[in-house]
Amino acid sequence: MSWNAYTDNLIATNKLDRAAIYSAAGDSQWATTNDLTLLPNEIQELVAGFKDPSGLQATGLHIKGQKYFLLKNDERSIYGRHETEGIIAVKTKQAILIAHYPPGVEAGEATLIVEKLADYLISVGY
Repeated sequence: MSWNAYTDNLIATNKLDRAAIYSAAGDSQWATTNDLTLLPNEIQELVAGFKDPSGLQATGLHIKGQKYFLLKNDERSIYGRHETEGIIAVKTKQAILIAHYPPGVEAGEATLIVEKLADYLISVGY
């Protein structure tokens, strides 16, 4: 299975409309569906946020030029919200999953989908 199959499967749930997978270091994009490509400073902001939440807590989360209000930030998961849409980022051993949910989708439904994929990738060594 290619990495794009994972992002395509996230979109196929109809709870997420864009998704990407980056290396855990943020130095390469492994997959994207519906053009969820972050600027270099945005992915590095996420990478730093997994290590130390203070930066994101101070400035908010930025994805594709949009600022998101930080809802959760720890060593595994970062969640952000802008009006009625949101961003979910989950770090595995070797990757960062990033997904966007559109208006009308409950945050809990969307986060559960991304967290389950992260659990699977961790279970197989990624």
